[in-house]
Amino acid sequence: MNKKVLIGIADGTEELEAVTIIDVLRRAEVDVTVASVAPGHEVECSRGVRLVADKLIGECVAEDWDAIMVPGGMPGAQNLSDNEAFVSLLKQQHSSGKLIAAICAAPYVVLACHGLLEGKSATAYPGFREDLTTVGVMPSDEVVVIDGNIMTSQGPGSAMQFALALVTKLCGEEVSHQVADGLLV
Repeated sequence: MNKKVLIGIADGTEELEAVTIIDVLRRAEVDVTVASVAPGHEVECSRGVRLVADKLIGECVAEDWDAIMVPGGMPGAQNLSDNEAFVSLLKQQHSSGKLIAAICAAPYVVLACHGLLEGKSATAYPGFREDLTTVGVMPSDEVVVIDGNIMTSQGPGSAMQFALALVTKLCGEEVSHQVADGLLV
């Protein structure tokens, strides 16, 4: 059975991160659901690109997810962090020990600000990396950091590496290598 991943999007989401990760996961035959925390299915990303979600976040709360992925971008990460249903899903995911992945501003603005990185090592966009120490998180300069059930990465330039690491974690190295080869990575 294919793994199920929820990816939250909001007005202001970093489009390069969201689209790269959605695309790479789907190439690995992961069942990806893109969920909007906006009032409608369409969001306007940080650089003006419009994305259309598969569902609204309220339609996703009763489902089980193998992973929940949080793209960055501002104010997208803040919009995700301010959404009670999305944060509730993240907290439920965390308490069950299931995978949570976040990139760019999201490790700090979403995960750390809701206590989901306490005692963990993580990375984030450089402008947010040092802020991690203020909430009890050990910041790392690594491009992708995996600490228990939490996976973090730095930003748009690391989205491909992050997405392939996510595929490795969900589907194994063989599938990740096949996807990377097909993408000429």
